[in-house]
Amino acid sequence: MDQTAAVFITELPSDFARWDDLLALIRRAFAYMDGVIDPPSSAHLLTVESLRRKAGQETVLLAVEGDWIVGCVFALERATDFYVGKLAVEPGRQGQGIGGRLMRAIEDLARRHGKRAIELQTRIELVANHESFARFGFCETERTAHEGFDRPTSITMRKVLS
Repeated sequence: MDQTAAVFITELPSDFARWDDLLALIRRAFAYMDGVIDPPSSAHLLTVESLRRKAGQETVLLAVEGDWIVGCVFALERATDFYVGKLAVEPGRQGQGIGGRLMRAIEDLARRHGKRAIELQTRIELVANHESFARFGFCETERTAHEGFDRPTSITMRKVLS
């Protein structure tokens, strides 16, 4: 049986009120990066209010199992693509296909909106993420540096949709 069969992917409802739960999920999912990436993750800068504003500007998909939010992804629509950010899966549920289902749902969203690609960034230090995204069909397109850094800190990856 598919271990994610009971997990439903849904768009953030207009009456969503569980901002604290969503923020806590993102922080738990990104916690493994602490002490690994430099500069630290922007997840540390998120607040309930900034998350609510971000959701007002982007499409948010949730992975839900019963009443438990086990994953999320934010996607910003741009002229020719969607920019994917804050893909988060509950740490105890990682490796079970939830992130892949969220990414496929973003691909479907992009196609419905007539977009030709999806793009994301991952940190230089997170080699396992580079490999995971490559398995999903993403290719590296650029390396960039955060403000104040004289070395690349992020890798931009893009997936062209068929």
